[in-house]
Amino acid sequence: MVSRLGVAVVGFGWMGRVHTQAYVRVPHHFPQLSLRPELVAVADDVPGRAEEAAGRYGFATAVRDWREIAADPRVHAVSIAAPNFLHREIGVAMAEAGKHIWIEKPVGLTVEDARAVADAVTKAGVRGTVGFNYRNAPAVAAARELIASGDIGTVTHVRIRLLSDYAAHPEGALTWRYERERGGGGVLGDLASHGVDLARFLVGEIESLAADTAVFIPERARPTSATAGHTRATGGAPGPVENEDYVNCLLRFASGARGVLEACRVSVGEQNNYGFEIHGTRGAVFWDFRRMGELRISRGTTYQDQPVSTLHVGPGHGEYAAFQPGAANAMGYDDLKVIEAYHFLRSVEEGTAYGPTLDDAVHSAAALDAMSGSAERRGWVSPVV
Repeated sequence: MVSRLGVAVVGFGWMGRVHTQAYVRVPHHFPQLSLRPELVAVADDVPGRAEEAAGRYGFATAVRDWREIAADPRVHAVSIAAPNFLHREIGVAMAEAGKHIWIEKPVGLTVEDARAVADAVTKAGVRGTVGFNYRNAPAVAAARELIASGDIGTVTHVRIRLLSDYAAHPEGALTWRYERERGGGGVLGDLASHGVDLARFLVGEIESLAADTAVFIPERARPTSATAGHTRATGGAPGPVENEDYVNCLLRFASGARGVLEACRVSVGEQNNYGFEIHGTRGAVFWDFRRMGELRISRGTTYQDQPVSTLHVGPGHGEYAAFQPGAANAMGYDDLKVIEAYHFLRSVEEGTAYGPTLDDAVHSAAALDAMSGSAERRGWVSPVV
């Protein structure tokens, strides 16, 4: 029997729209779910934005104050896609109101923020998931299975990269993303949080790390009107960029493996150059987000001059079969968020965690805090969960 789950979205910038579209698409790709999302309410404090979202997607109610959603008995689950500095307040309030939450990373500004939301979810007995969408790529799921099976031997070293140009233009507006009190750790929260999750998902826990950070565009113009995404601005008063454009981090895993994680938001010529290279004692596996359905693999017993082959993922890898019938049919970014929505709704339906949890958010935040501390002290630091 199909039942309805009243859902709401808080914050309707680009990510709020992606969450909404994912809810709409879930029944198309995962008809086995008996719990179907119903768009009940949307909240955004920019005048007119919530109303526009309601008109476009069919939310029953549009409000400016997210607290109205917390008090709405029709709402059972909430997507939180508001700016980082609001994550803790909204996440805790929604959990305490008995709402299941799907919250975007990095879940606040610090590990204390992430832990507060995680504790609230546990205490309230609701389900919670986090927007670590790259682990949902079928090729990443295949890589995880390959590594766990020992096909490439014991993992020795890892390289994870997240390079983007979304903030490379010097006329990029000085939005909340560049302020320490509202955006937190800059590229650490934006991109390195994904890198930490991929590292833990594929290789295991990070024991210690040493990081270096930099700001390459130290000043930007303040926006003169409401912004969404990565808006350019001219004519506004200049202000300082308070958080990091770049991070480079050495990793030591509990398994003994070593790693490098590099993330940058001002990489001219790089458009979403995200991926990893993982080497083991008998092989290696490589993935590039821009060729999302391909996994390059080297395995065997020749060690030297061992060839690399390309696997085109298909049904049987992750959730691929819910989207395409045969290998090498392309999937996209939004499909990963549909998978995320499915795991969230399945968690609510079955009362068991599927996909990343708030505990994963706490571990990621601990690593990010350690990166900041390491860059400041110029030494090795162990994440404290």
